[in-house]
Amino acid sequence: MTRPAVRTDHAPAANPIQAAGTDEAYWRGWSGWDAIPDAHLPDRGRVVVVAAHPDDEVLGFGGAMAVLAERGVRLTVVSITDGEGSHPGSRVVTPASLARLRAQELRTALTELGAEQARIVRLGVPDTGVARHEEQIVDALAPLVRDADLVVAPWTGDVHSDHEAAGRAALTAAHGVGTPCSLYPVWMWHWAAPDDPRVPWGAARRVQLPAHVQELKRAAIDRFTTQIHPLGPGPDEAAILPPEELAHHLRPTEVLFQ
Repeated sequence: MTRPAVRTDHAPAANPIQAAGTDEAYWRGWSGWDAIPDAHLPDRGRVVVVAAHPDDEVLGFGGAMAVLAERGVRLTVVSITDGEGSHPGSRVVTPASLARLRAQELRTALTELGAEQARIVRLGVPDTGVARHEEQIVDALAPLVRDADLVVAPWTGDVHSDHEAAGRAALTAAHGVGTPCSLYPVWMWHWAAPDDPRVPWGAARRVQLPAHVQELKRAAIDRFTTQIHPLGPGPDEAAILPPEELAHHLRPTEVLFQ
């Protein structure tokens, strides 16, 4: 994940991602979970999972990827950027080194999920610059999503410019070849609240994670050490995903918008 350049066409004055977020206890206690229908995940074939940055796919869809891997579904994981911009002021690690580290973290995280056979495709688009390369990304995704059974990508309303552009590109590429596409939120759990009218709850579907899958996902998230631990003592080396943020992604339910 990378702290975002937030879109400004409808956002309030305060950056909703940099602002204090919704405590996970409110989400855990929400009565609306039971009203969300279950998602249908393929039992066979191939699923393409698109991420703006390495770790987005595990945070938003990691449990589902573990379920798919257990079913023998083939996975293609597309990293649009290498996440090299997560610590732009770091004096500890260069962007090039961070890109290599994050690619390694993704591979080990997929292994934790039981998806070590997943194909990883790195597009090398500049971090925080996904929207500027949207047409290029559509062209790169088109052959990857053709003949897939499902494409999954970041939600186009996540209030993070890279996530939203990644979702738009995936939708365009998938629809162009007739492949269904679902979208997973990442930052939404931070800035939104239960029953939030900005969220299309009518399009939401839930993936309920068995206890052993929750443990696999927790182990996978732990592999993203550059994101969940400080790189050093200074403010420019701070963790991108502190414990209160990780809590949103360690619950027994994942959500897709279909």
